[in-house]
Amino acid sequence: MPRPKLQPVFGPYRERVEQLLRQNTQLPRKQRYTAHRIFEILRAEGYPGCESTIRLHVAHLKQVSHAPVMFLPLEFDPGQDAQVDWGEAYAVINGQPQKVQLFIMRLCFSRRTFAMTFPTQRQESFFWGHVQAFAYFAGVPRRISYDNLGTAVKLVFEKTGRVGRPRKEVQAFVAFRSHYLFESHFCTPGQGHEKGQVEHGVGYSRRNFLVPLPHASSFQDLNQQVLERCLQEDARVVSRQPQTIGAAWEQEREHFLPLPPSPYECCEMRTVSLTPYSQATFETNRYSVPVNRARRQVTLKAYPFTVEIWDGSEQLASHLRSYERYQDILDPLHYLPLLEQRPGAFDLTKPIKQWRRRWPPSYDQMLAQLRQTWPDGRGVQEFVRILQLHQTYGKVMQQAIEQALRLGCGHLDGVLYCIHQVKGDGESVPADPVPPLDLSSRPDLQAIGAHQRVGLAQYDRLLQSSW
Repeated sequence: MPRPKLQPVFGPYRERVEQLLRQNTQLPRKQRYTAHRIFEILRAEGYPGCESTIRLHVAHLKQVSHAPVMFLPLEFDPGQDAQVDWGEAYAVINGQPQKVQLFIMRLCFSRRTFAMTFPTQRQESFFWGHVQAFAYFAGVPRRISYDNLGTAVKLVFEKTGRVGRPRKEVQAFVAFRSHYLFESHFCTPGQGHEKGQVEHGVGYSRRNFLVPLPHASSFQDLNQQVLERCLQEDARVVSRQPQTIGAAWEQEREHFLPLPPSPYECCEMRTVSLTPYSQATFETNRYSVPVNRARRQVTLKAYPFTVEIWDGSEQLASHLRSYERYQDILDPLHYLPLLEQRPGAFDLTKPIKQWRRRWPPSYDQMLAQLRQTWPDGRGVQEFVRILQLHQTYGKVMQQAIEQALRLGCGHLDGVLYCIHQVKGDGESVPADPVPPLDLSSRPDLQAIGAHQRVGLAQYDRLLQSSW
């Protein structure tokens, strides 16, 4: 049996270290002695050794004094259980690095995982993630486990006044769950191992779906990239499983609850009054509405990625949702009917100025030409009427305007003519070839336009004969 190693420097202080560690059991969790703090105390008491010796001894004592954590092996039935959790990651969206919220739903039997990114963890994003996951799985798991997400439950107070175990589902989550008829299960606070599969799934998805740092033009683009990685997982075999994830899911899907006829509307809905500038305000941001369809009050629906404005069953406008503050999200097409009546405000109208910074040079050429032709404001009105064609022919407008300028017909009718000469994919339609005129029966006319000069006096005689 090997003899214990002598420690002439640390030995006299061993008992003092163990004494300080025993006091940790009586101290608040975040205010306990650390190895570094113990080293500082011993140094003040005359300890001449190094800090690393203290750290090694503290780590050894913690290892031998704490029993290893044990877990129970679990087995899940097909279609019965899924787990949901959030995580955080980073991505480059439209050239800007930003933090994204990663929604994960994992099926416990097949291990099939659905991942999706959002700007926030708000309730509409929480619900939207579920809806997309159910569509991805082609059914609804019968029970879904969560931790204590504020979007799903709220803790209630016991008579002692302290936050206790009882929890109450928020009303919106009850309505959502009732729409899909699944059972909810909430884990014990601080016991993440109760939904260990999805806890592992968050880290796995972050490391394998979002490394290296993904670059995307939008959240839609980013989520398409993530979805493709999720689909690739179907070919993977999880350790100690007899089949691939995709094969297990095919076995599992017949046990799901069926999808309802229509998905749940995952939005925050409210009634708002329009501003005098035909805008609906939501969370300090203002979203434009067509001036010719404006109402005193409208219904605003805020989805995770879009904001829609409705008048009853009629949709008035749809915008990308902004999560910044005090932004004006304006569609220039919404203001064209009013601008046609007030052409003098054209150069100062904010949505038009924003549009002009990014529209093609041919638009400025058309505007300048129309202003030169009609300098009294009618040229601007004509140009506004041309811009209004974007609502119907947006895909081909640039090519039609450029073609109209080349043909020398820079006006509304000319642009309309060019639109009808352009296909939806942007290719010009060649004109049908005109067959040559057969003049074999009139040899006296064959030379006209070739070698014989046309006598215009003949037209005068024709007109005189008709009087």
